[in-house]
Amino acid sequence: MIKSMTGYGKGDATSEQGGFSVEIRSVNHRYGEVSVRLPRAFLSQENEIKRLVSSTLKRGKIDVTVQWDEASGVDAIPQLNSELAQGYCDAFNLLSAKLGLPGEVPLALILAQKGVMRDNGVTVDEAGLLPQLTQSVQSALSAIDGMRTREGEALAADLLARRKQIAEWVEQIRERTPLMVAEYKQKLATRLEQLLGDVEMDPARLAQEVALLADRCDITEELVRLSSHFKQFDEALRLKEPVGRKLDFLMQEMNREVNTIGSKANDAAIASLVIQIEAEMEKMREQVQNVE
Repeated sequence: MIKSMTGYGKGDATSEQGGFSVEIRSVNHRYGEVSVRLPRAFLSQENEIKRLVSSTLKRGKIDVTVQWDEASGVDAIPQLNSELAQGYCDAFNLLSAKLGLPGEVPLALILAQKGVMRDNGVTVDEAGLLPQLTQSVQSALSAIDGMRTREGEALAADLLARRKQIAEWVEQIRERTPLMVAEYKQKLATRLEQLLGDVEMDPARLAQEVALLADRCDITEELVRLSSHFKQFDEALRLKEPVGRKLDFLMQEMNREVNTIGSKANDAAIASLVIQIEAEMEKMREQVQNVE
């Protein structure tokens, strides 16, 4: 069954050190593009997360956001490097004296210098937290994949219904084609009788003109190819793999055949049916753009 490229999923996992919260969003895209936003402490896991996501979500623009919240009591308590602070203070005072600047050195200026304030040495155990990070990503993946599957089922039902409607219109065109030739023959004969009056009409010439029209308006090949495309389209909807590009290609080919039928058939009834088919195909094409 096909899947949609649009979806959202969230996953969480906790440990003694804290908890992960992962959100995954995806929208339409021609290819598979995964971007990951991670806390600084876990930047080294970006490629692994991309691999996990790409193994499940094959197409779409996919955004992964990972949040890490440390457990209470784990936060590092900043410590003052008093020797370094004294060094900055002496340096600033010396510079102030040389430049003849009044006033004392602001405390905020000293504290803002690199290394003056430092944590108490508590660091995140990246390797130890990797199982929880992976678990939260997998949980979010399961949620978004389920959503994309459900939307894919709705897409498949809509596409199949529209395809069946188009097939009905195509069948009407198939039935109309021989009648079109017969009607043209009758109209041509009537017009020739009006023009020729009492002059005898050449039946062979009339048959030749009708044959020429029938040849120009012959849409047998287009109808056969359309039937083949319909069959392939239905088969693709049942596949358990990404088929969005295949469906898009089939839509292009189906549209090509319908356009050819419209240009060949010199008939108002067929032209009307072609317009309806093209309008329905445009709706299908929009839907197919969202298929993985």
